[in-house]
Amino acid sequence: MTNHKIAGIVTAVIGLCAIIAFFNAGMDTPILSWPLEAYLGVTFTIGWLTSMPTLLAYLIAALIFILIAVALYKLGSWVYGLVAGRG
Repeated sequence: MTNHKIAGIVTAVIGLCAIIAFFNAGMDTPILSWPLEAYLGVTFTIGWLTSMPTLLAYLIAALIFILIAVALYKLGSWVYGLVAGRG
């Protein structure tokens, strides 16, 4: 595994943890339940604001988290390339 991939994975994991912590700030739920609570909160918000079918809201929320992870991976890989001087 190259350093670009490792930097991207580390950035994606740290970024997702930060987003999940942001969504759960001030709640009384245990830390192990935070990822599920964040996902269900995003799902509820999508379903409530758009009044779309439940299954579609779940799929869109999962897609949002996947897109965030991919974007953070690409960002971390790109920044590592700039710092390492390899473009």
